[in-house]
Amino acid sequence: MSDLWGRVEPLLTSVERPSRYIDREWGAMHRPEAAYRVALMYPDAYEVGMANQALQVLAGRLATLPDVAGERVFVPWVEMAAAMRAAQVPLFTLESCAPVAGCDLLGITLPHELTYTNILEALDLAGIPLRASERAEGDPLVIGGGPSAHNPEPVAPFFDAILIGDGEDAILEIVAAHRTARDRGATRAETLTELARIEGVYVPS
Repeated sequence: MSDLWGRVEPLLTSVERPSRYIDREWGAMHRPEAAYRVALMYPDAYEVGMANQALQVLAGRLATLPDVAGERVFVPWVEMAAAMRAAQVPLFTLESCAPVAGCDLLGITLPHELTYTNILEALDLAGIPLRASERAEGDPLVIGGGPSAHNPEPVAPFFDAILIGDGEDAILEIVAAHRTARDRGATRAETLTELARIEGVYVPS
């Protein structure tokens, strides 16, 4: 995974609360050599996302898996998003400042309907096609879950899969199934068929 810090740092002198984008937290998990990478995104600013306990629980669950990196992602504030676009800097993870589009899986929390436009903003910043039908084999799987996932249809076109129900255990099943499929060279469609066999996982396609 490439490190975007050299391109991100110059942007921080002109944005509000640059600490939102700096990995300086005590106890943060760093696994630079992990063979499988998950980006866990809360579709709002850092301060809002870090108040969400579900994000912390999922990150903790991923930390129990060997050779798997679970890194957090938040939606940049308006002026940071504009600066990133102007400098052609894609959306990055907090822990390693790595491009989200380079991860194997992007897990997005669906906390409430007002964040849906933020999800599209984040996908666009990451350089990931908005609609699942337009994604290529090299794009990360985009999987949603959370309180609003109980009614997944409004956002179904933008997700490869949506977990309906609790994610603490299912996230481990999803990662295991995807990683196994990836390692044997399965196509995106074949991988989604495998994920659809997991209880609670809805695959719109």
